[in-house]
Amino acid sequence: MDAPVGYRVRGSVDDVALSALHDATFGGPGPVQPWHLRLQRHSLTWVQAYALGVGKGCELVGFVNVVWDGGTHAFLLDTCVAPSYQGTGVGLELVRRATQAAREAGCGWLHVDFEPPLETFYARCGFGPTTAGLLRL
Repeated sequence: MDAPVGYRVRGSVDDVALSALHDATFGGPGPVQPWHLRLQRHSLTWVQAYALGVGKGCELVGFVNVVWDGGTHAFLLDTCVAPSYQGTGVGLELVRRATQAAREAGCGWLHVDFEPPLETFYARCGFGPTTAGLLRL
């Protein structure tokens, strides 16, 4: 990671690039997803991180989605950072910006689900532990 990183809130979405980032983070490959439609229909906001000056433009290296209930509860989903940028602060900045956007929208709570290996990361982002239920459908 040599390139500086820039951030966009609610920027335009390239379905192919975001699907590739998601696959790289969560162990794809999978089919290209219709991210732009999903985000426009269901999200309060989203934040993207780009490595600037790579090749002919910008390379997508991070993403987080914030969905909500239309009221006071917002939820972080799909937090992903390219493997080569993990541990550099990109994820922290994505979550910081997403948190600020949810706060500015009037949300009182920001929820996140995660697996145990991510507990330290989300604690660094300011999240505290909670007990919740989950039903696989």
